[in-house]
Amino acid sequence: MSLIEDLNWRYAAKKLNGEIVPQEKVDYILEAARLAPSSSGLQPYRIFVITNKELLEKIKPIAFDQGQITDGSHLLVWAAWDGYSHNSISEVFEKTTAERGIPKETMDDYKTRLWGMYEPLGSDWHATHAAKQAYISFGLAIAAAAEQKVDSTPMEGFDMNALDELLGLREKGLKSVVILPLGYRDTSGDWLVNLKKYRTANDEFITELK
Repeated sequence: MSLIEDLNWRYAAKKLNGEIVPQEKVDYILEAARLAPSSSGLQPYRIFVITNKELLEKIKPIAFDQGQITDGSHLLVWAAWDGYSHNSISEVFEKTTAERGIPKETMDDYKTRLWGMYEPLGSDWHATHAAKQAYISFGLAIAAAAEQKVDSTPMEGFDMNALDELLGLREKGLKSVVILPLGYRDTSGDWLVNLKKYRTANDEFITELK
């Protein structure tokens, strides 16, 4: 199937049936998320994969009792850096140059310019920018899940501070941004499953400037 067909197939499943997603499909989805582009290649976020049932039961009330948290197979949590620093940027660039087999000094000028732009913008801008990068990865994970015929439910509806505390994210310099339960739709119990997909029409959604 084409990507467009896959995206037409997918929807935000409202009820999952508890069936376990094969590990190779989860790995595929995570690899798509890992390969996502990010600003300056920094990847200022991490993904937590949660299958522990006791932990998922604790997360469910944090996510306003949405059933997909516990009825799904895996819960993916995107957690973004809580800010940028000269050290965090340097660490990524050093790993990049090492992987490419080029002198680490190759990116020094760019690193200096980048930190010169980022530093004065402040912590709120840093956190927002890092979260935006996480969303690019998040979007590719959703598309990859659809390609694998795995249902997913994008969620911003959760108490981020409570989830950060539960998962110990602050100590890691991270903030939860968005979560994604994976699983398989319960066709008998999901009110949305048979409803026609609606998206804004092309002529309203797209403006061509020639």
